[in-house]
Amino acid sequence: MEASLCAFPSPRQTLPLSSQTLGAPTHLPRVGAPSLLKFPNRRRRTSIPRAAISRTKKEETVETVKSQLENCFLIAAINYKGLTVKQFQDLRSTLPDTVRLVVAKNTLVGKAIEGTPWEALKPCMKGMNAWLFVHTEEIPGAIKPYRDFQREKRLEENDFTGAVFDGKFYAPADFKALETMPTRAEVYAKLLGALQNPAVSLVSTLQAPARDLVLTLKAYVSKLEEQGGGSS
Repeated sequence: MEASLCAFPSPRQTLPLSSQTLGAPTHLPRVGAPSLLKFPNRRRRTSIPRAAISRTKKEETVETVKSQLENCFLIAAINYKGLTVKQFQDLRSTLPDTVRLVVAKNTLVGKAIEGTPWEALKPCMKGMNAWLFVHTEEIPGAIKPYRDFQREKRLEENDFTGAVFDGKFYAPADFKALETMPTRAEVYAKLLGALQNPAVSLVSTLQAPARDLVLTLKAYVSKLEEQGGGSS
């Protein structure tokens, strides 16, 4: 009886995993080897959503750029290579409400401005650019915050790579013309200064009584007649 009991393994013993014991085929895959037969479409299922998301993001970026073109007076490109997220946040906090900073690939911006006067931006469509959209006629005041930020952070290499204003492309060397452009108030002041003396004389003449105005006109006519008679 004891001999027959010893012929059977105890519950704690492990039987060898052979094909005869399991009744399984001998060509089982090794443990740990990936089984492509079990999930034949795994790669295809994961790549399609990623492609769709990427395409959606690109379309959203193009639409964002197009929306910024409305009532836009100037677009400037800035080389942002090396700038940190924190620096971008600090820069955005210094910009006025009339200026918007957008980070977008050159190809997407190029697609958004295609067929518009902003196509003049093509010369700066290289490298890594952030885009400054200015929605005010006060161009110097819109550019100044980035110039101040650039000097403060010592970002000499992160300069403007180009801009378009009034359909004209401005290279980095031409930015001084944009930064020193007179403001609207300064233009009005110059116009008023140029017209001030003649305008005062004209207003005082028109405000005079009709009799004085007639006498003035008669005197002017008489002077012309005298000049004409003297020359004959």
